Amino acid sequence: MTRLPDFRLETYLSRWEFTARHHLTASDLQTMTIGELLALADEEDREAFGQLPLGYTETYGDPALREVIAGMYERVDAADVLCFAGAEEALYVAMNVLLDAGDHAVVVTPNYQSAETVPLALCEVSGVALDPDRDWALDLDAVRAAIRPNTRVVSVNFPHNPTGKVVSAAEFTALARLCDERGIHLFSDEVYRGLERDPARTLPQAADLSQRALSLNVTSKSLGLPGLRIGWIACRDRQLLSRLERAKHYTTICNSAPSEVLARIALKARSTILDRNRALIARNLPLFDAFFAEFPDLFEWRAPDGGCTAYPRFLGPEGVEEFCTRLVEEAGVLLLPASVYRSELTPTPTDRFRIGTGRADPEAALTAFRQWLRTKR
Repeated sequence: MTRLPDFRLETYLSRWEFTARHHLTASDLQTMTIGELLALADEEDREAFGQLPLGYTETYGDPALREVIAGMYERVDAADVLCFAGAEEALYVAMNVLLDAGDHAVVVTPNYQSAETVPLALCEVSGVALDPDRDWALDLDAVRAAIRPNTRVVSVNFPHNPTGKVVSAAEFTALARLCDERGIHLFSDEVYRGLERDPARTLPQAADLSQRALSLNVTSKSLGLPGLRIGWIACRDRQLLSRLERAKHYTTICNSAPSEVLARIALKARSTILDRNRALIARNLPLFDAFFAEFPDLFEWRAPDGGCTAYPRFLGPEGVEEFCTRLVEEAGVLLLPASVYRSELTPTPTDRFRIGTGRADPEAALTAFRQWLRTKR
């Protein structure tokens, strides 16, 4: 495997995430404390956490956790679930197992960088760009045209980061069918599932649609619990899942035992947590709508279909890179500029920035943003 490039998003966040006064580009929901999470636990799980031995755990993950995860799917059993230390490890391991030199992958752009750069380090990759002029539409004909005889993986992410796009269930089902017809693994990043503005638009999970498909999820995003570092892949191809498990022996080997119990508690209480998080986004979006309506000459705004990130267009003459740099340096308000989401595979917009709508108190950040626009810019 070739050397991976710097991870632009993480490099940018390493510089600013914990020093900027206002983190207005967060990709996760407002988190909770361990005490608040334990308050949602039943007596058995609360006692299990307090009496937990701090030894090694099973590579596949805590059996009770895998049972809870399987219950989130229609056709997945606990034996079809492999847990990881977050979604990033799962993506990295999966691509290294699924792809080799001589293979080919198709990846949607723009994207979370490792969805592109990890496959590119392994084989040839083609990009299919979501169309900003058509509400970030996915062109299934373009996906079909990008597929080659040696294509092994098609990688997608809906609800999409950073745009918040959710395709239709019919489109997603057609994509899964296309992959099955060609013997391709659909790798579906579903980490924002459950945060659709319209619950009727919630997509089926890829692992339910196809035995070959891989559904990626994590406690970090929709549940707002990134500190647990627990993700998973659901896949009904158990031979493939076994290969993923063996590859995990070279990364984390096993997960944190306390995190697995806490993740089990969170997933059992996911309806309560998701209700809270959807309500938080519903409360926040009018604040963002009103903010951007004040500056129609500077921004083109569209609320996300799902998830807690949006990708507005910046219309100012100085360009979005200078704009974001000055904003964080002078006002302490952190956004992610379009360069973080540039692709080696397709053209991507250069006039966008990512903004997060899922934190508890965006008013202070928006006030600082507003004051800077009016006085400093």
